[in-house]
Amino acid sequence: MAQVCVLETTVQLKSCPQKFYNFLKSQSQHIPNKAQSENVHAVEIHKGDWNTPGSIKIWKFTIEGKEEIFKERIEVDEVNKTITYVAAGGNVLELYKSYKAIVKVENQILKLRIEYEKLNDDTLPPKKYQQFIINIVRDLDGNLVKTG
Repeated sequence: MAQVCVLETTVQLKSCPQKFYNFLKSQSQHIPNKAQSENVHAVEIHKGDWNTPGSIKIWKFTIEGKEEIFKERIEVDEVNKTITYVAAGGNVLELYKSYKAIVKVENQILKLRIEYEKLNDDTLPPKKYQQFIINIVRDLDGNLVKTG
């Protein structure tokens, strides 16, 4: 049986934590306009809608000079202010049997936990995806501070 591996990090937030969490939870379609430096080209609905649990969204972006897609299904835990992005398709599943990014907002800290299962032993940890998410978080945080 393959082992689930974990990458964890934190990002200090300058914006209101509740506003940041609410934006991620219900306004992710606006990220291409709010976090422009990370080459997020689009976020589109594949199945369902923007707010219904289990809906699938497709992210289109460039990472390390390569265009990729990420199909996600999100799970929201309102009590713990946690959003889990579960890979339902896309380039990330060419490297990993399973992949999910878990974002938790606590006070002025965003905790990022990526859980993944490698397809083979030679596969590197998904640090490029971790850094990509961190960069989007920083851009979005800065934008939310500017817009109040």
